[in-house]
Amino acid sequence: MTLEEFKALLRAHGADRRRWPERARVSAEALLERDPAAREMLAKAEERAQNDPGAAAAKDDGAPHDSLTGQLLIAMPAMPDPRFAHSVIFMCMHDERGAMGIIVNQVVDGLDFAKLLEQVGIEDVPPKRRIAIHVGGPVESGRGFVLHSDDYQLDSTLDVNGGIRLTQSVEVLKEISRGGGPRRCLLALGYAGWGPGQLEREIRQNGWLNVAADEELIFGAAIDDKWRRALAKMGIDPTMLSSSAGRA
Repeated sequence: MTLEEFKALLRAHGADRRRWPERARVSAEALLERDPAAREMLAKAEERAQNDPGAAAAKDDGAPHDSLTGQLLIAMPAMPDPRFAHSVIFMCMHDERGAMGIIVNQVVDGLDFAKLLEQVGIEDVPPKRRIAIHVGGPVESGRGFVLHSDDYQLDSTLDVNGGIRLTQSVEVLKEISRGGGPRRCLLALGYAGWGPGQLEREIRQNGWLNVAADEELIFGAAIDDKWRRALAKMGIDPTMLSSSAGRA
């Protein structure tokens, strides 16, 4: 286990070693024995937990403690749901009501931008500009969402944070097809959604890691490499992650 992986473990499960998954606990204990920085990190986490007992109670209730809005969610190798295997998800919303995000590394097979414009009745075909069409997630796959840079906004646009916005409107598709629209963008069909406390439970079960987002990971063309690069941003070598559950 690396220091970054240990940080992710503390973020997901807290400082109480009894709550750490068994396999992760073994690796974490070994790291604590050899790395003073890990021991210092744990001591600070324990101090925060003692000073804020209400936060620990909230974790037990499954309520969000640190919002992941604006971050990237990275599927662990043991992700049991094949729809999310090796997925990287930009989190558009995460609070006590649940969570919503857009998968940024799965493209729709057999559907290009020109065909989609025809389907929604936009006549600017062939378009002056083309953008990638992604599988945004399994929820409401008939709805389209444009995830984009912060240089474009409509009344209905959601300003997430970190310079990223989300717009659901035919108008933005029209502007993109005419060569305008936001500087960087992708079109997603559907989204990934979680109910209250659901994402927190999946994180505790070692289904996900998270890392700060950046434009290249979200909008870059190297789709097949995004999962590896997102892990590398955390300092994690994918080959060192366990293919079975329990590794943080």
